[in-house]
Amino acid sequence: MSFHASILSLYPEMFPGILGQSLSGRALERGDWVLDAHNPRDYAADKHRSVDDTPSGGGAGMVLRADILAKAIDDVADTHDPRPKLLMSPRGRPLTQAYVRDLAAGPGAIIVCGRFEGVDERVIEARGLQEVSIGDYILSGGEVAATVLLDSVVRLLPGVMGNKESGETESFETGLLEHPHYTRPAEFEGRTIPEVLTSGNHRLIDEWRHEQAEKLTQERRPDLWQNYCKKAQK
Repeated sequence: MSFHASILSLYPEMFPGILGQSLSGRALERGDWVLDAHNPRDYAADKHRSVDDTPSGGGAGMVLRADILAKAIDDVADTHDPRPKLLMSPRGRPLTQAYVRDLAAGPGAIIVCGRFEGVDERVIEARGLQEVSIGDYILSGGEVAATVLLDSVVRLLPGVMGNKESGETESFETGLLEHPHYTRPAEFEGRTIPEVLTSGNHRLIDEWRHEQAEKLTQERRPDLWQNYCKKAQK
């Protein structure tokens, strides 16, 4: 069964967007995964199709209403739908490569894209929404975050990447950042390709790449390096 992603967004026309291009786009055309987008405004009862209201207790901005969003979620997924219900949110669990792999191994996801000040807490609780964050910053809405999540997941689906090894050696897959890459020309503005990469000795090449990955991780992501060292000691 194909990975099935359902998006709930006030701007469903944003999808597939860039997900309709390149690897994810070709996979979408082949049916390797399925994408549909739904507008919560279609479930509003008033003539203005209102989906938000002022925050209880006062404050700036507006909040997406629980009742309307719940109707949209229930229409997209019945009680037997096995897909996790996700809410793109800056306060959610970080989107990591390990989590991406878990999602890619599943049946798909229902993804709610927040807007305004956020979503009424009651619908998060009542529908079991799992909050997911792509970073410690604020976006105008969850659509970009949902696109990032889906792009990272779709590329791991069977048959999407032509070279399986390419995905297995990328940053975060091994707990390290990826090693530097080089290609022709042999010299560029006085800079040459490291000699080991043209030696033909694959053992030395693998060792060099691993050393470079460790060095980059230690320099640029001490948090990752610390975790990597802890796992290596076990």
